[in-house]
Amino acid sequence: MQWIVLFIAGLFEVAWAIGLKYTEGFSKLWPSVFTIVCMIISMGLLANAVKHLPIGTAYAIWTGIGAVGTAILGIILFNESKELVRIFFILLIVIGIVGLKLFSSQTN
Repeated sequence: MQWIVLFIAGLFEVAWAIGLKYTEGFSKLWPSVFTIVCMIISMGLLANAVKHLPIGTAYAIWTGIGAVGTAILGIILFNESKELVRIFFILLIVIGIVGLKLFSSQTN
């Protein structure tokens, strides 16, 4: 269950990272509110997950989900680079996330 909580925390990290682009330096009210709410939810879920998961693993996976999701949405929403080498390195992050999940044990 904590892995699911961690995954959802990562999705909220993607949401707030993308939201930052729309806040225009926190000068736009509703995108700023959305971004701050997503930040709070993401951190709250991460805090909950690390009660039961190793902190190093959980944090690496959380930031990895955020990095991959934000990079993919940057390509889709903001026409960022689609160079093959960039996609390759994003894939390496995904491999790292999967590896950490597969070879990490839960703590109680």
